[in-house]
Amino acid sequence: MVGVLGGAVLASATAVSGDAVAAAESRSFITSDGARLHYLEAGPSGARTVVFVPGWTMPAWIFETQIEALSDRYHVLALDPRGQGESEVTRFGYTHERRGRDIGELIDHAAEGPVVLVGWSLGVLDSLAWVADGGADRIAGLVLIDNSIGEEPAPRAAPAPPRSATPPPEPTPQERRARRAAFVASIFAHDPGADYRARLTDQALRMTVEDERRLLAYDVTREYWRAAVHSTDRPVLYVVRPRWREQGETLVRTHPDASMTVFEDAGHALFVDEPERFNALLLDFLDTRVARTVH
Repeated sequence: MVGVLGGAVLASATAVSGDAVAAAESRSFITSDGARLHYLEAGPSGARTVVFVPGWTMPAWIFETQIEALSDRYHVLALDPRGQGESEVTRFGYTHERRGRDIGELIDHAAEGPVVLVGWSLGVLDSLAWVADGGADRIAGLVLIDNSIGEEPAPRAAPAPPRSATPPPEPTPQERRARRAAFVASIFAHDPGADYRARLTDQALRMTVEDERRLLAYDVTREYWRAAVHSTDRPVLYVVRPRWREQGETLVRTHPDASMTVFEDAGHALFVDEPERFNALLLDFLDTRVARTVH
């Protein structure tokens, strides 16, 4: 059945996450392992494709202002990774290899030619997993937002909590929602509003606790991510808060075409906190560095 349905569009021009992204259409496709993944699509199909991959438990529509800013000139895809947004909550596939392959299969399904891949937070690692698995030939540029990329110096490890003889009890649904709401609030330096935060919190609670934990414990060394970044000589834009500045400085010294921009006063979702600045930076990257190196 997967062989028959693989690559088929299951939904077109349906409602988009509460009409969050008016410029986009809602679509789905079936992966090679049988998962139904949802994505947003906007812009002219014959233009350069820009693919957005969100972070841990987050939906594709968090990139709404970027989709709207790019869609007049670029073909834009924004993926709901499995278990997130409107994609299927599968009982399998929450590994870096499979999540990276999902991105590659979306690109094979919906894009032509080399793409610019924009990953945020966990989406940085998922994107680099696809690059490491052979996706470098499809890359026109990489935009990596606010996560470690395996460069030096390594992030300082948080102090380990004291061990207990018994595992902590699983949170109640009410406790889990309260913790997720606090997490959502913490990713912004400028509050986007209670309704926005509530919508994000609702969508960030779809997968199981066990699968959420799997996504926070990819079992590879830091060198794996660094090697992925350096496997392509295409332009790389590293957009971060100050905590990743030193890794960015190392990247700029060692990669043939990398640059870094630091958002000093933004939260983790810096493209939501400062959308005009981020969109201008992204458009300049696309219109100059990518356009100069890819024909």
